[in-house]
Amino acid sequence: MKFGVLVFPGSNCDHDAFNVIAEIARQPVTLLWHDSPELESCDAIVVPGGFAYGDYLRTGAIARFSPVMQSVKKFAADGGLVLGICNGFQILCEAGLLPGALMRNAGLKYICKQVHLRTETVASPFTQNLKKGRVLQIPIGHMEGNYFCDRETLATLKDEDRIAFRYSEPDGKITASANPNGSLENIAGILNEGRNVLGMMPHPDRSSEKLLGSADGYLLFESMVNALGVSA
Repeated sequence: MKFGVLVFPGSNCDHDAFNVIAEIARQPVTLLWHDSPELESCDAIVVPGGFAYGDYLRTGAIARFSPVMQSVKKFAADGGLVLGICNGFQILCEAGLLPGALMRNAGLKYICKQVHLRTETVASPFTQNLKKGRVLQIPIGHMEGNYFCDRETLATLKDEDRIAFRYSEPDGKITASANPNGSLENIAGILNEGRNVLGMMPHPDRSSEKLLGSADGYLLFESMVNALGVSA
């Protein structure tokens, strides 16, 4: 079993994700360069945070055309596990692997702080080790984290239990004050129809060790490892 972490020009969280997988989960992992279509027989892919191609056109808009993303799309279509974090979530939306879009934060300011997330579903390889309603403390760091989709898409996400996380108060209440970026209905992470692709704005890679202020993010990586049939 092997993880692959994508690397784009401008990625700045690739080594964070690599460290969690290699040093904490203690699983084989490799870095995958954006300009190569080879996924090197990986069983799970992480699309990390950062500023792929400098976000010069629009977040994720250029990265979606890279050779590695064409392979990731096929990998996901075949059922492979794909986790997109922050800029990775933006890229997955631009590539059509997830519905909706990430817009500028309400207030038009970059936000970097700890937030709380309520687990909305455990029916996925990424959340199976959690309990529904469990609140996690995980940091965010983004300018375009304001999730939006049309009414039909939102209804589908709800009906199919594909909202993975919502921004919440520490006690799990969903309030406007707990929403850091104006995201539609406090949405912080969603799943694709096949439930094998997760995109989320908060950074589990930056919260997988207590030294960083919280180890709650590791639960997602642990779930992925277990879903692949390995003990974490």
